[in-house]
Amino acid sequence: MSTTAAQKAGTRRIYDFAAVGVGPFNLGLAALAEPVEGLDGIFLERRESFDWHPGMMLEPAHLQVPFMADLVTLADPTSPYSFLNFLKQTGRLYRFYIRENFYPLRAEYNQYCQWVAGQLPCVRFGTAVLDATHDDGVYRLSVSGPGGPEVLLARRLVLGTGTSPYVPGAAAGIVADSLAGAGGVVLHNADYLARKAELQQQRSITILGSGQSAAEIYYELLQESDAHGYQLNWVTRSGRFFPLEYTKLTLEMTSPEYVDYFHALPQHQRDYLNKAQKNLYKGINPDLIDAIYDLLYTKSISGMVDTRLLTHSSLTAAQWNAEAGTHTLHLEHAEQGASYTLDSEAVVLATGYGYQEPGFLAGIRDRIARDSAGRFAVDRNYSAGVHPGEIFVQNAELHTHGFATPDLGMGAYRNSCILREITGREVYPVERSIAFQQFGAPAAVGSPLDFGPVPA
Repeated sequence: MSTTAAQKAGTRRIYDFAAVGVGPFNLGLAALAEPVEGLDGIFLERRESFDWHPGMMLEPAHLQVPFMADLVTLADPTSPYSFLNFLKQTGRLYRFYIRENFYPLRAEYNQYCQWVAGQLPCVRFGTAVLDATHDDGVYRLSVSGPGGPEVLLARRLVLGTGTSPYVPGAAAGIVADSLAGAGGVVLHNADYLARKAELQQQRSITILGSGQSAAEIYYELLQESDAHGYQLNWVTRSGRFFPLEYTKLTLEMTSPEYVDYFHALPQHQRDYLNKAQKNLYKGINPDLIDAIYDLLYTKSISGMVDTRLLTHSSLTAAQWNAEAGTHTLHLEHAEQGASYTLDSEAVVLATGYGYQEPGFLAGIRDRIARDSAGRFAVDRNYSAGVHPGEIFVQNAELHTHGFATPDLGMGAYRNSCILREITGREVYPVERSIAFQQFGAPAAVGSPLDFGPVPA
């Protein structure tokens, strides 16, 4: 990206866009925008450095997508900010090749993102956006950074502030008690590694949740349970421990065509599908499920395993019993309609994340389009402004674009679309048809698949 002639002449700098929040998606946008001549953007992140889910950097944990789902490759395979170039520049490419595994370790992916962030001067860490207003075609962002307070101007916004740990209403009381020092050990999985030692000092631990994070924590705590002597429970409201659906025809649902199809559906149908398709993006790696079973089997040879796995069970209430030193968890079995209680000293909420609108949007709420439920009304091109092409969102469009929204592999595609809207041209080729299957009713039954012209 480069400064314009007007900016060089000394007039007040107006950025083409300001991106707020620097997670993988906006970092990918920064990497793809960097070489675009004449494009001037700035990326603002309140944290002091890039650190992706530090509470879940378990040593063997890996991404659930291949390395090609990095920040840039699916938009520009020749980019210097690719994961493969990171491996080359850090002397690890041959080791990764010999490893014969397409899935980077989670800690390795975090290092890669930090490596990219360190090369992009447009990314400013330690800079919090406090307020936003709009006047005369320009957004005014009041920010606080290392140099003190200042006001930045931009013609467009890209919101990438990410998601926050979700706490079920039934657990809100014990979370509040724990934070106030008046209860027991309760934590979200986002804080797991930071509080793991404290967790393992308890006599009993219960994990609530059904996805990959819950499974990873259960597996690690189960491995170390004999050394610490705690009793371990895993409770899920799901009917079973669902594996992540990762077959190839299902993966075609992370395609532009499926996003087109999903976005065109009525809102009530989209809401239904998001509930029905949770195992497509919130399931557990099948190898991990097998590893858990094998570990349970191995431990059972020496006698009873002090653990319980409970399905169909929803948390309805929870209290801290100071006299007993335990939490009483009230659970309801969905199929039997039976209620029961479970006592546990420590509780881990592996209950996922949810989008929360950042407070600085209060001053520009009238410029954001909403649906009937008050959510962002996100256009197919990822614009959520009342005026098209003015405000874009990253990972806040699950209800409009479907389960592929948080998928790292869709980040480069979405950023290619956003850059096309900002620049008015297709900077990176945007794929429009990659799937073999059709998701909607065909216009004419019996037509053969058309894969376009064969390159000469």
